[in-house]
Amino acid sequence: MLARLSPRAVFGALFVACAGLIGLAVWMSEAYALTPCPMCILQRYAFAAIGLVALAGTIHGPKGPWGVRFYAGLVALLAIVGGGTSIRHSYVQHFPPEGGSCGVELDYLVNTFPIGEALPKIFQGSGDCSKVDWTMLGLSIPEWALVWFVIFLATALWVGFFRKARA
Repeated sequence: MLARLSPRAVFGALFVACAGLIGLAVWMSEAYALTPCPMCILQRYAFAAIGLVALAGTIHGPKGPWGVRFYAGLVALLAIVGGGTSIRHSYVQHFPPEGGSCGVELDYLVNTFPIGEALPKIFQGSGDCSKVDWTMLGLSIPEWALVWFVIFLATALWVGFFRKARA
């Protein structure tokens, strides 16, 4: 059955999933009064970037294998970046540093790099990255994000590189 799905349909499903996950994150922030930390926000941006690439792939609907591979490769790359952030976030939760921080202070990064004027608007989270505020089935939010990044990575690799073309 999966072989019958067009790449356009797969990219559309990825977009809907990303939009749903971002909506869920915003809703959870409001409903449970959770303050997102900088790593949470980076994961949200990774989901948003995957969603935008998937939306572009849906709208473009590439017919040839190279176009599909282009969009799938971008989704895979973004899923790896997001997954890496989730792994780091999970590590910080399981082995919190002495001050309960996210590692390098965000203020230091923002003030050190030349684009420091634009970044403060992007990072409005102030939560503690080492704090576990919510779990489901024993997994924290960054661990669930990692599950979704792995699903998106596997889907991108499948649609771009391992899927048999329809006859």
